[in-house]
Amino acid sequence: MRTLAGLLDDAAVFPPGNAPLEQAVDAHVRHLRSVHAGLVGPLVLAAKDLGALEVVLGDRPGHSVDLTLTVPLPGLVAAVATARAVRSVRLFGLEVALPDGVTAAEALAALDAADLDADLTTYVEVPRDGRRADLLASLARTSYRAKLRTGGVRADLYPDETELAAAVRSAVSLGVPFKATAGLHHAVRNTDPATGFEQHGFLNVLVATGCAQDGGDDTEVAKLLAERDGGRLAEQVRALEPSVRDAFCSFGTCSIDEPVTELVDLGLLDPRYKKDLA
Repeated sequence: MRTLAGLLDDAAVFPPGNAPLEQAVDAHVRHLRSVHAGLVGPLVLAAKDLGALEVVLGDRPGHSVDLTLTVPLPGLVAAVATARAVRSVRLFGLEVALPDGVTAAEALAALDAADLDADLTTYVEVPRDGRRADLLASLARTSYRAKLRTGGVRADLYPDETELAAAVRSAVSLGVPFKATAGLHHAVRNTDPATGFEQHGFLNVLVATGCAQDGGDDTEVAKLLAERDGGRLAEQVRALEPSVRDAFCSFGTCSIDEPVTELVDLGLLDPRYKKDLA
């Protein structure tokens, strides 16, 4: 299904999965050799763990990975140079976090000064504060993309559907492609039984993005983010144009198996995808 291709960035080492790096690399390679390989994007890793990755790959001469690095803005240049030097790694992308107080103009000046190669897909994490509007407007004039945080290890790290709808619609209206990170543990909007957190569904974000592309307002987009009927969402996903992925590029997930399983259960993937996980 073209709408789902490359949707799952492999963030297995991040919470709440917290997979040991050795296991994460082995699993990532297995995913890329499986029937569901077309759904899987790059391995996501914090820049501070590059040294450990070099050791792991040195012990696995048959393994190579496409890598996206999460990196704070001040460490960007050094991290890129280090990653380029690691054998069996193709640096695919960057996810850049801004320090508190850094303005949009300062951030873009630092990114431009880093003189990043054109082949790098660079996302800038959009702070959930008063800088959001200015940063998104500034990104619209560049080739950089936005990273929207959709959850975390605390309830306050989850934007509600109204806040997320405004961010999605703003990005779409400005023509800024975006990815989502954290908290999208299931395909459909849900209340986590263990924590009580209200969690967004990754299919909700997908159909909400399509709605924004079609001119939906904040209220309409928020309503789709709040939808809890998986069957209804699946039908809406089937009706989406592939161009929805020009806007919503991917999301980070600490499990590849779980979203694949849920997509099969919703009838959006062939059952053989689920058998391949066993």
